[in-house]
Amino acid sequence: MSSEFGHLLRVGVFGQSHGKAIGVTIHGLPAGEAVDLEELGRFLDRRRPGGRGGLTTARKETDVPEFLSGLENGVTCGFPLCAVIQNSDQHSKDYSELADKPRPSHADYTAALKWGGYADMRGGGHFSGRLTAPLCVAGGIAKQILARKGVYVGAHLASVGEEEDERFPLHPTRELLESVGEKDFPVLNDEAGRRMQDLILKTRSELDSVGGTIECGAIGLPAGLGEPMFDGMENRLAAALFGIPGLKGVEFGSGFAGSRLRGSENNDAFAMEEGWVTALSNWAGGILGGITDGMPLIFRVAMKPTPSIAKAQKTVSLSQRADAELTIHGRHDPCIAQRAVPVVEAVAALVLLDTMLEGNHGTF
Repeated sequence: MSSEFGHLLRVGVFGQSHGKAIGVTIHGLPAGEAVDLEELGRFLDRRRPGGRGGLTTARKETDVPEFLSGLENGVTCGFPLCAVIQNSDQHSKDYSELADKPRPSHADYTAALKWGGYADMRGGGHFSGRLTAPLCVAGGIAKQILARKGVYVGAHLASVGEEEDERFPLHPTRELLESVGEKDFPVLNDEAGRRMQDLILKTRSELDSVGGTIECGAIGLPAGLGEPMFDGMENRLAAALFGIPGLKGVEFGSGFAGSRLRGSENNDAFAMEEGWVTALSNWAGGILGGITDGMPLIFRVAMKPTPSIAKAQKTVSLSQRADAELTIHGRHDPCIAQRAVPVVEAVAALVLLDTMLEGNHGTF
């Protein structure tokens, strides 16, 4: 199914933005893993909508998951886990016009083509960023399991428009990764964060939106995870990451910037450190030939500007087969990148946990 990913750890997301509920199923979770529901709630709060001084959509959802199976007394029991989140703050009337007038840069048009107009596209339907809430339920659980094995995943907002944050250092620490997640605005440099917030608010006042990038890192991963060619670590991460609504690009290590360097600049020299092989730089992003090399895994993603903007836009009337104009109503984020930071962490954690389970035949 297209709404599932993973090998041994199979994650599936279901529901629509304005449906009764959304949810996630997880097959292959190891039994006996404790889930701290308070910690999970704090992680979900990082993605949750609710105003934040005009920086996010005003839609208010509690996003408290109800576990229907797979979790007993706060511990995984080995059976498929299913969690649902009730939708409670839908304004479906704001989307009545969109069945005939597809929003530019949205999936309204392609969904109408594929399903003949029967797709429930209120609030974006199954394509909505709302579906990242249950994805974060699964990823939040994966992060807890990984942390008990000494693997930590964290991310920050690397840029908004032309405003940029600092990059992760060569060796990010657990404390650094966790401290960013505890901030109201997930950046390394708070002054850069203030400039980003000013840009977001300015863009919103102009009835527009702005894009951004996110940098994600994972530390403590064992070397040797992944496969060559078509099942490498980059392949598996990229395939899952592109399931995040609005994500339009992924780069590892030096990424596209590396194409402007010489080999003498982009190569990571090896050295011995306390009897272990290490690298003196990390332009590879911790992956060589699709296999982890023991350095921190570093990648960045690009999030497009929110396509739902309050400015009038050109579109078409599908019923009239004619050009038309559309003014989008409803509540939308002026920048989706800031709320996507924990989503990127969630997807990365799920892929890494799946790879570790598979690489060790279901055990660590």
